[in-house]
Amino acid sequence: MAKGGKAAAREFVWLQCSETGDLNYRTQIAVKGGIADKLKEGFQKYCPRLRRHTLHKIKRK
Repeated sequence: MAKGGKAAAREFVWLQCSETGDLNYRTQIAVKGGIADKLKEGFQKYCPRLRRHTLHKIKRK
């Protein structure tokens, strides 16, 4: 029952590596009040192909 009300406020997105283009991570973000600027900038996450941390940006499918 709890999932029905919260599903509209959260959205699944992929985090795409800016160097290789791989979709390495799938996560949820809150989209109720709009996407924060910090989320638009991207995250430093580990890329298994390059074996180092790179910038990952949000990609919606």
